[in-house]
Amino acid sequence: MYQPPQFREERRDVLFTLIRAHPLGLLVSNGEDGPVANPIPFLLDDQASENGTLLAHMSRANDQWRGLDGMPVLVVFQGANAYVTPTWYETKRETGKVVPTWNYAIVQARGRARVIEDTEWLRAQVNALTTRHEAAETAPWQVNDAPAPFVAAQLRGIVGVTVEITSLEGKWKVSQNRPVADREGVASGLDGRADGGAMAGLVREHL
Repeated sequence: MYQPPQFREERRDVLFTLIRAHPLGLLVSNGEDGPVANPIPFLLDDQASENGTLLAHMSRANDQWRGLDGMPVLVVFQGANAYVTPTWYETKRETGKVVPTWNYAIVQARGRARVIEDTEWLRAQVNALTTRHEAAETAPWQVNDAPAPFVAAQLRGIVGVTVEITSLEGKWKVSQNRPVADREGVASGLDGRADGGAMAGLVREHL
């Protein structure tokens, strides 16, 4: 990943926070015909290995898992992002020498994949994933709410995937390369957008 020094984020707790907040990772691997990529919801176990381990499952019908065991993979987690118009910059009023850009926060995790077909591991993974994402519901759904034969059939239709992370890269492109007045303008401009609050907060954190 292209990494200008001012955008590099190396704090592990910050990188892990983004992964947990945006767990739908893009799993990228090499297939017979070239790169293959699929979005998959991951759980992060930060105690399972030195740099943490990602845990997931995918449909058995998804051919990406075949030949994946032991192979190097990339998992991309996309955080907040937003278009930045030059009209928010003080520099536009001063010199006019500005162009549009895009702000974003992103984490790339590299490691080796392991494919798991053990039913009990899959059951535990599905239970953990469900518990994590049902936690905010007033009446959380649980796997055992479904009939046992149905659950068993569903488990037969998936395979597990883990990625022991060997390297993590974070890039927080949040206007750090602009003068303070421009950054303040970007944050204020994003405040005016319904979906701009998260990025406005990141810009202000880096003023």
